[in-house]
Amino acid sequence: MKFIDEAIIQVHAGKGGDGSAAFRREKFVPRGGPAGGDGGRGGSVWAVADRNLNTLVEYRFARIHRAGNGEPGRGSDQYGRAAADLVLRVPVGTLVRERASGELIADLAEDGGRALLAKGGRGGLGNLHFKSSVNRAPRQFTRGEPGESRELALELRVLADVGLLGLPNAGKSTFLRAVSSARPKVADYPFTTLNPSLGVVRVAHDASFVVADIPGLIEGAAEGAGLGHQFLRHLARTRLLLHLVDLAPPQEGASPARDVRALARELKKYDLALWRKPRWLVFNKADLVPDARARARAIVNALRWKGPWFLVSALSGEGCRRLCAEVGGFLASRAMHGSGKRAA
Repeated sequence: MKFIDEAIIQVHAGKGGDGSAAFRREKFVPRGGPAGGDGGRGGSVWAVADRNLNTLVEYRFARIHRAGNGEPGRGSDQYGRAAADLVLRVPVGTLVRERASGELIADLAEDGGRALLAKGGRGGLGNLHFKSSVNRAPRQFTRGEPGESRELALELRVLADVGLLGLPNAGKSTFLRAVSSARPKVADYPFTTLNPSLGVVRVAHDASFVVADIPGLIEGAAEGAGLGHQFLRHLARTRLLLHLVDLAPPQEGASPARDVRALARELKKYDLALWRKPRWLVFNKADLVPDARARARAIVNALRWKGPWFLVSALSGEGCRRLCAEVGGFLASRAMHGSGKRAA
């Protein structure tokens, strides 16, 4: 299934049914009086988060969603039936915004979370409500109210504890395969990953965390280079970023330290809050470089990096278990003591 993380939809709630102007017509009741019932309520439009969904593809092609109208009132004091609400199921992690203003309507971050998108119109009043001592035979009634109509922007942000950052071919997908059961595509050319991938990493019998891998980011992404920033939103909910650095870059004269700085600048351009998240350096492909630890330390010194850094080989698994244990401990401490300061 194609991964779709944005959609524009229109929602139209139902109109309320009109009230009725009717009178009793019964044998032996010559002056029966008013008997017009109220109209039914129009259907509302709701969004519900469903953990069984992982894409907004359904709303990319079905853009207009209408709830039913309420039934009009009838004679003999009969009220119109209210219309059923329309429920739109969306993936957990979906943001709903007013398209024109950008106002956030709902953040459906939990399974089963509900949000009212458009409220159905109230039903009109029948003439039985207008009876009084001076108006024994009222003919007044009211029309049903129109339902709300909105144009909304849906945006999916995957739910993950840890996000993987890095240039194309830094080994993010290979790392995800090494530490979890996820099987993202791995190949020897750039931009192998075209959609976010999630993997669950188990660090103990009763402890685990979710890792999100997004397509590689390159310098100039803010100006549209590569895949741009379109997938960085999926890191917004993470609590820790792992910045994978290729210790054996294929390009002649490549500078890993310069690449780290360039990627940090792209994060800052996109979202200051994302840039401020705790970020650890993970030097990958240690199996391909002689004296890999000395090379990694030289890059750390060149960056004047004060935060944690690790040396791993995603292909052989070297160092991955220790890194995952450290990540699990960090997340557990954050959950216990609340958010702390930026690690680097």
